[in-house]
Amino acid sequence: MAIALTIVAAVLAVWAGVAAHLVNRHGLTVRQAIFYAPFKLAYRIDDREIATARKADAPVVYVVVHASRLDPALMLSLLPADTLHILDGPSARSIWLEPWRELARCIAFNAKHVFVSRRLVRHLKGRGRLAVYFPDTVEPDARAFRLYRAVGRIAARAEATIVPVMVAGSRESALTLADRQAGPRRLLPRLRVRTLPPLTVEALMAENGAPQVTASNAFFDRVAQLRLAAADTDRTLFGAVAAAARRHGSGRVVLEDESGETMRYGRLLVAARLIGRHVAEHAKPGEPVGIMLANSNAVVALFLAVQSAGRVAAMINFSAGSAGAAEAVGTGGIRTVFTARRFVEQAGLAEMVAALEAVGARVVYLEDLRASFTRRDTALAALARGRPLAPAAVDAAAVMLFTSGSEGRAKAVLLSHRNLLTNVAQAATRIAFSPADTLFNVLPVFHAFGLTGGTLLPLTGGLRLFSYPSPLHYRKVPETVARVKPTVMFGTDTFLAGYARTAGPDDFASLRFVVAGAEAVRPQTRRTWRERFGVTILEGFGMTEASPVVAVNTATHGRDGTVGRLLPGIRARLEPVEGIAEGGRLHLSGPNVMLGYLTAEAPGTLVAPPDGWHDSGDIVSFDREGFVTVRGRARRFAKVAGEMVSLGAMEMIAAALWPEDKHAAVAVPDRRRGERTVLVTTAADADRDTVRQHCKRHGHASVLTPSDVVATEEIPVLGSGKIDYAGVRRLAAQSLGLEAAA
Repeated sequence: MAIALTIVAAVLAVWAGVAAHLVNRHGLTVRQAIFYAPFKLAYRIDDREIATARKADAPVVYVVVHASRLDPALMLSLLPADTLHILDGPSARSIWLEPWRELARCIAFNAKHVFVSRRLVRHLKGRGRLAVYFPDTVEPDARAFRLYRAVGRIAARAEATIVPVMVAGSRESALTLADRQAGPRRLLPRLRVRTLPPLTVEALMAENGAPQVTASNAFFDRVAQLRLAAADTDRTLFGAVAAAARRHGSGRVVLEDESGETMRYGRLLVAARLIGRHVAEHAKPGEPVGIMLANSNAVVALFLAVQSAGRVAAMINFSAGSAGAAEAVGTGGIRTVFTARRFVEQAGLAEMVAALEAVGARVVYLEDLRASFTRRDTALAALARGRPLAPAAVDAAAVMLFTSGSEGRAKAVLLSHRNLLTNVAQAATRIAFSPADTLFNVLPVFHAFGLTGGTLLPLTGGLRLFSYPSPLHYRKVPETVARVKPTVMFGTDTFLAGYARTAGPDDFASLRFVVAGAEAVRPQTRRTWRERFGVTILEGFGMTEASPVVAVNTATHGRDGTVGRLLPGIRARLEPVEGIAEGGRLHLSGPNVMLGYLTAEAPGTLVAPPDGWHDSGDIVSFDREGFVTVRGRARRFAKVAGEMVSLGAMEMIAAALWPEDKHAAVAVPDRRRGERTVLVTTAADADRDTVRQHCKRHGHASVLTPSDVVATEEIPVLGSGKIDYAGVRRLAAQSLGLEAAA
């Protein structure tokens, strides 16, 4: 009895001590502190940022992301006592909240029928405070989005500031409001209260540097910024995968490839540890290590091994040809390349291997490494599988990718651990992924979209990843999708159009949506997938230098003909371009923007973006809703007799005339007019006169009629699915008897 009393007394003493500390530190009332202290101890809550919310001058609207039944109790305890809390009906009437009733006032509302309340506006104008609880959904439907619109108007009319608040980790608690498929549950997860500084609606509307967007969209974007802030990007790629393994369980199947072999998190981490020891023997810490493999479980294990060893994973584009691969090795300063004999034989890459060795690279085969693994090695690797072999800084280079070279010589792009994990988190604030999803990835890992979206996103998010070795298997891919039944797929317009031509009506029935990037999605492709398969293509926009996703359409915000809206955390500015009236040259900054370039002209010298701003070279425009329309590349404008001509617009006209064919417009030198435009097309019946008549009939400028039309059986395409414009220019020049321009 005495022992029990002693324990009770000790617990009460700790409780009282924590409560007193909270009163002094955060200015909580005694009653708030008493109610909050047990949760502070049980969930080890990091509440340092709550001071931002409490110190916000009234009138203020606290926007609380409502992820669990814990959140209202914590907010009633932590926010100023005079705050009016507005909850959905079931939460407001919950018996669970009964002990907190006297801490603050609660009002029930229906998010589907919310309207601009004069009473709430008056409350705020009287130096009041509101806490409005928003459903924890990344993609709210049209009805739920009304809440953003209504609260934004209330805040604007009352000239109130907005402070987003989120209890990071509560979604994984036993008291979560999410369904079980959304992720694992833990009894007492560690929680962190995240907030953002107070801003008015007017300030939010101009915050990202792009032209003003509507209040409701700016409000929605601010909540997305909070989700990004709550994501843990302060770790390495290996650390993020190891954390996912702990969260979802080492026995969870996370990988599958065309061979039918599956890999669980535990086995993946063991393989990374085993291979990582050999990687460390062949390269110094921080040195680039070449990876030359098709999509498979093996390439994922090798990539993670390079990360475990604290080296930089240099993804070799084996579709670029022997000369291109050798040039990449020289540009990146790569001394060792890992591959597999079976892959080299099947892909016919013996000549490429010889070219790599000729420029001084050592080629190491995975088969030779496997032969050296002993049972002791495997046992030791299993014991230490969650720990990296070598430490790495989160802001150090993690990956080396190479630009497509679609318009000239490829450059090496260095991306940090934080760059890549931030981009994964940014994408997850726009599109709802969950461990219930299976992602089918056909985009090669040497492509930024295939690496970040198609590999790192599922690995760190607990999704099951099916890796398919080649996007060019137009008949086999639909058959495999029908067998695997994924829910999400990534692709490009070229590949998606090819699959649609051979697929049966039910082959893509399991897909929730397809995310497309790398090139513009043609209306015909979008329409075919929507009408034949019932699948929506979410078109996005990115670049290797941005890790790569910059903007994307979503279920909540989607507009055909655009590439969606900017991801949170990205700032944009447009610089005027001579001869272009609508839009400007896009410059970007943000935590996902690269460390810098390595070039063939100066190998080993990192060229960082000036002041953190990357010149994308893209000509874009923004509409009032914040949707981005890509007008073309700066290099994809021809200057004909002093007038700027959009080659992208010329391609769109050709696509309207011959939708079943592929088209590429390029500029070649012309002594008299500076440049002349050439339309290269697979449409055998294409001619200048048809284009000219179409332009006249639809009010297009006459300069959009190409100077020449060249018919070809096939448009040169890079391994990433993008059009090889350098190859197209050579083809056009050769067909016209001109000297090819690089």
